[in-house]
Amino acid sequence: MSLSLHSSLFLLPLCKTLQQSSSICTSRSLPVTHGYRISPIALAKKRTRLKQCQVATVEDIAEDVLLPREAEELKEIEEKYDWREEWYPLYLTAEVPEDAPLGLTVFHKQVVLYRDFNGVLRCHEDRCPHRLAKLSEGQLVDGRIECLYHGWQFEGDGKCVKIPQLPEGAKIPRAACVRTYEVRDSQGVVWVWMSDKNPPNLSKLPWFEHYAKPGFLDTSTIHELPYDHSILLENLMDPAHVPISHDRTDWTAKREDAQPLVMKVKERSIRGFAGQWVRSKNPAFMNSLSFQAPCVLQNNLQIVDKKGVPQYVSALFLCRPAGQGKSMLIVRFGASSSPILFDLIPKWFIHQNSCKVFEQDMGFLSSQNEVLIREKVPTKELYLNLKFSDTWVMEYRKWMDRVGSGMPYYVGHETLSMPLEAAVIEQAPVGAAAAVSASMPAKGGVGELYAPNPTNRYYRHIIHCKGCRIVVKRLEILKNVMRLLSLAAITAAILTAERQWKVAMLALAVVLLGAAQVFSSIFDLITRNFIREHRRL
Repeated sequence: MSLSLHSSLFLLPLCKTLQQSSSICTSRSLPVTHGYRISPIALAKKRTRLKQCQVATVEDIAEDVLLPREAEELKEIEEKYDWREEWYPLYLTAEVPEDAPLGLTVFHKQVVLYRDFNGVLRCHEDRCPHRLAKLSEGQLVDGRIECLYHGWQFEGDGKCVKIPQLPEGAKIPRAACVRTYEVRDSQGVVWVWMSDKNPPNLSKLPWFEHYAKPGFLDTSTIHELPYDHSILLENLMDPAHVPISHDRTDWTAKREDAQPLVMKVKERSIRGFAGQWVRSKNPAFMNSLSFQAPCVLQNNLQIVDKKGVPQYVSALFLCRPAGQGKSMLIVRFGASSSPILFDLIPKWFIHQNSCKVFEQDMGFLSSQNEVLIREKVPTKELYLNLKFSDTWVMEYRKWMDRVGSGMPYYVGHETLSMPLEAAVIEQAPVGAAAAVSASMPAKGGVGELYAPNPTNRYYRHIIHCKGCRIVVKRLEILKNVMRLLSLAAITAAILTAERQWKVAMLALAVVLLGAAQVFSSIFDLITRNFIREHRRL
């Protein structure tokens, strides 16, 4: 597989393509849980259902096919994991709005990110100390963030500097402040340190060697997705699904290329795991995969070109937990070099193809998310993991077993801890109020197309991407201008008495209407969700 192929115009599916190159149920002890006890009766029912679906004989037990359900013995981990003592990827630096606060979430913690008067990134708890209104619904005034409920204003250090309702000369209460979080801009990504006990540990801040190399080319996209970040990570570390789920999405993913994969774990610790994998039919291309706590997944491939020079292709996924059943993904796909024609491909075309890939998986992953929440048992009781495709998935769930006691909620291979509180669904404003309050895409959206629906492509990607937003706005303007000009040409054709002018004006109207249709089609390509042919009504 050539380097030019790896650097083709379809970045995300190609990134996934780089990653691709029945038994009898036995009785087991009740799974250990943290914070949540599984009912023995419920568990027995689930096992009975699993047994009923198994019709294999002893000879059918394929130990060489299925991964062992029991976890291997590991040395006791001395370090105690705490999800707060970590850096989380908040946003792409280039996409942070210049003129508005941005509301984001890490697990169940809501934060607001913005730039102060000097352009310095600031992050606070997304809650006004007055009456708990969201600061992300506010505005920036002279570099300060203002709560639009009563007009309280806060500096970058969280100190309140203005309360309009106080009488002249009155002092602002010391308690009128907002909690702040440390943020760092590293390699084009904004990271937040969530701990309220310890100062930022810079040794834990991720650093990606390839992306720091001079001349290393990368394309980044950001996506909001309607399922848990653990399911997203599972999907991204699963190269076996690419030929099936993304068949013909680009020039490389093909159903007939589905094959056994050879996967080997090389390292494992409380900080994650790493290993290598290769396609059994193409063993020359060895991929290196690593998962770094809490939510960084990287896949690297080294290729030696005809001149003997090493060339690198890297797929980097930064997966932030954005609440129960929600996640935010930053995708970075890079290479040492790219084809000359690659620079001619518009970024919006690459981005829409990335969106298409996620939409192809969305139905599977959303339903998987629903089942895990409903069944309330570890994945050991639900998954049938194959040696030739699911090694990373099982390794990830086992990692959760080791660190789960230090996480707000999780589902591991043998243990789990469900959320203590159900997620609160915030209803978006509708009608005229929504049109006024959400006039800028970065702050929401206008109309049905832009409604904050996690299955809507505009909401999932375009509101987070300045480039795509600009293209969408220009396409709308061009489409409307072409239609108006065509109407003017038709009017002129009706009013003119000269036959040749009538023909010319009508021909011009046809060309203008054609142009309007082209702009409309591109608009739809960027904003409309992908639906498989057999699912269309």
